[in-house]
Parts: sequence; C-alpha cells; structure tokens
Amino acid sequence: MYKYMPGRATPLVIGEYYHLFNRGSEKRDIFTQPRDYKRFLKTLYYYQYTGPKISFSKFTKSDFNSFKPNPENKLVQILCYCLMPNHIHFLLKQVKENGISIFMSQLFNSYTKYFNTKYNRVGALFQGVFKSVLMESDEQLKHTSRYIHLNPVVAGLTNDLFSYNWSSYYDFLTGNEKISSVNQVLNFFPSLGKYYKFVEDQVGYSKALRIIKRQAIDFEE
Repeated sequence: MYKYMPGRATPLVIGEYYHLFNRGSEKRDIFTQPRDYKRFLKTLYYYQYTGPKISFSKFTKSDFNSFKPNPENKLVQILCYCLMPNHIHFLLKQVKENGISIFMSQLFNSYTKYFNTKYNRVGALFQGVFKSVLMESDEQLKHTSRYIHLNPVVAGLTNDLFSYNWSSYYDFLTGNEKISSVNQVLNFFPSLGKYYKFVEDQVGYSKALRIIKRQAIDFEE
C-alpha cells in the first residue's frame, strides 16, 4: 500500500504549485476499463478534502451524490490532471500543511484497495513515492498544464484531446470546476480560445515527436 511519507527530500510547501506524477508498479496498467478511470476520478474528487469522513469504499452512490464538502476543507487545489493507462499526472497547489502527501496517500491507498479487490491481486499498484516538480514561474505553470493535457496525443491514444474522457482538458474548455480549479491557469490567458490555441498548436508537434520516438525504438531493436 501507498504510505504517507513526511520525510521527503524536498519538502512540499503551502501555497506552492507542483507537477506530480507516478506510474504503475513494473510499468503495469493501472486502468484497464472505463469503470476504473471513473472510480479513480471520484476518489480524486473525494480525497482532496480533509475529514473527518468515512473511507470512500464505504460510500454508496447516493452518499457520493449528496456529498457537499466545505471548500475551506481542501487539502489541495487541483488545477489539472490526466489519467493514462499506466501513469497519472496532476498539477496541484498545496493548501494545508502536508496536504499533498496526505491527499496522495489516501487517494492511492483507496484506489489500490479497489483495484486489487476487483482484479484479485495483492501488493503495491503504484511505483514507489510519487515524483514532484515545483512550479517556479507562471510560464512553467502554463506550459506544464499544456504538457499534461497533451499526454494522450503523445501516447497515440487519441487525435482529439477534447474527446479524451480522462483528463481535465474538457473541463478547461467548458468551465466545469467540479474537480479542477481551471481558472487558476485560464486567468493567464485573455480568452478561453487563447488557451485552446496554446494547447492545440502543439498537437502536430506532439504527433511528430511520437513518430520520432517510435522510429528510434525500432532502430534500436
């Protein structure tokens, strides 16, 4: 199981923004069907808030639909995310002391329990402690959000980012803030269309990069 690790080499600071990422243990898939992605997104939403509350596994559908958290109780603020078959990306702001570590521990433990029960397996699902990169400027924040949203194209999972169901890109272009605080990034742009162009202008380059990487792998083999 994933454990809360207070002694990180690089402390996570309240009010700072971080790119977090992790992948499946031994590079295995952590999502195998739409139900898995949906479960993870619900868990993501639930555990961004501090307790006291019951574990998500004990929630019924009606409990979840009636869950009305206090915005003041957020451990983290989720700016954007992308779920890929074998890895995940988040862009988060730490709101409370140790908020990111607590959030990630609860999220990964809950989802690992679900996944292991569903697929009759045991042991760690994620590869060690999550990685984190501090956002040191507004430019880095903007470009990281684009990088996260471009992941499905780079991986060849879709040619249409808007139709990819497992990232916050759709939320950015529709203004849906149930999970993501999209305006934290969109406020850097004069219009929503400018952010769309900021991302979409890189789609062609990302596809070319994928082809180059594939050719390099084929050559090495």
